[in-house]
Amino acid sequence: MKHPRNGWIAGLVFILILISVPVWYFTRPAESVAGQVPDTPWDYLPRRAEPVDHSSLLEQPFATGQEVTQACLDCHPEAAEQVIHTVHWRWQADPVLMEGRAEPVSVGKKNAINNFCIGIQGNWSSCTSCHAGYGWEDANFDFENTANVDCLVCHDQSGGYRKGKSGIPAEGVDLLASAQSVGLPTRENCGSCHFRGGGGDAVKHGDLDESLYYPDASLDVHMGRYDFQCIDCHRTRDHVIGGRSISVSVDNANQIACTDCHAQRLHADARINAHTDTVACQTCHIPRVAVKEATKVHWDWSEAGDPDREEDPHEYLRIKGSFVYEKNLKPEFRWFNGLAGRYLLGDPVAADGPTLLNPPLGDIKDPSARIWPFKIHEAHQPYDTGHGYLLQPVTSGRGGFWSEFDWDQALRLGSDVTGLPYSGEYGFAETYMYWPQTHMVAPKTQALQCQACHCEGGCLDWEALGYPGDPIRWGSRERVRASDISISRTGAPQ
Repeated sequence: MKHPRNGWIAGLVFILILISVPVWYFTRPAESVAGQVPDTPWDYLPRRAEPVDHSSLLEQPFATGQEVTQACLDCHPEAAEQVIHTVHWRWQADPVLMEGRAEPVSVGKKNAINNFCIGIQGNWSSCTSCHAGYGWEDANFDFENTANVDCLVCHDQSGGYRKGKSGIPAEGVDLLASAQSVGLPTRENCGSCHFRGGGGDAVKHGDLDESLYYPDASLDVHMGRYDFQCIDCHRTRDHVIGGRSISVSVDNANQIACTDCHAQRLHADARINAHTDTVACQTCHIPRVAVKEATKVHWDWSEAGDPDREEDPHEYLRIKGSFVYEKNLKPEFRWFNGLAGRYLLGDPVAADGPTLLNPPLGDIKDPSARIWPFKIHEAHQPYDTGHGYLLQPVTSGRGGFWSEFDWDQALRLGSDVTGLPYSGEYGFAETYMYWPQTHMVAPKTQALQCQACHCEGGCLDWEALGYPGDPIRWGSRERVRASDISISRTGAPQ
């Protein structure tokens, strides 16, 4: 006869097994999850070189930025030659073959049109205050002259260096103090241009603004918790800085990615790991941007010029028109394979709907594409109603719109600069510009959860992404590709 105590022990063992199995399953080491590899990002983080004290090496007074550059080149003779071959210097990339174009095209800030201040041509002295050089004031700037390379804009650590018109050091800058302070670039160096693009803090990017100078971990886990500097991710070799933005680039060369340091399948939940073939890391880990500072999402140039309207930098300026800003912005999602289309001067405006200046490429059937978060900036900007294309006005300087408030004159001057004929008839066309969001990475505890996308009633426009409906119900992108499903607006497969 079985002893009652033995039955009690057996029951206890059974209960312990019942409890411990699920506990083990959900807390097992990462490497035990199928398809997962260990995540060791610190193994890939570059080691920063110790800065060299230049205070005893540079003691002579400097009258110009060019004199500082020459002193730098005495010890670093190769540096300027490296710089002048970079996109940061030339503001134009090497020619690439773009989808829909017969010949390779070369695109960059130098010749691209946008829907913020529109373009640099004719507006050089204002726009080139952020150029990594000295004296770019017109179309005749010599890009081969290494004497005009600005070393200080990236290397000054005094905190007192400022650039003015045409990239010349601002009046009152202590060039000797700046030269003696030089070191590896910091967020302050990069942010002095990139945080204030488009005419002010937080205007352009959405995920880049001056709140990142001293962020806490909740704003950006890399910069706030671990004190990352820009160059820790944007790794640099021979002054070529890693990274591309489709605001000016159309190819994916020299790009950086989360998976440069992180394993692609690093989650403890295999179901989340399965998403990485479809969803970019940024989509879940950047739930909001413009967290501290509002970013511009709409710009209407057609309303500029009104002398009687009250001015507010976040609502209306006479020289620029009306604006809409948003804070704590939720990004919009699009397929993106790293490449982009590009509106070029002379291209026709869209006949129906907005003209897309830099549409991200990729779709549900493109295996290289991922669902990415974007800030989409909408604008109304001048176009030629006779020729049907966007126009590049002269805004700053003599005769420009900002002084004369005369669109016709500003557009005629722009035509002279760009060589694009102007019919004498203009209007304002609606345009969209796409900004991939990749900074302001939140701590993992703030990452989007399942219900953020998969919820009753639909949290995401799955049809716009090419799905017949929520993939939980209809299946993955692989099923869509395999079956070549076409989708009606009701969400039903056809």
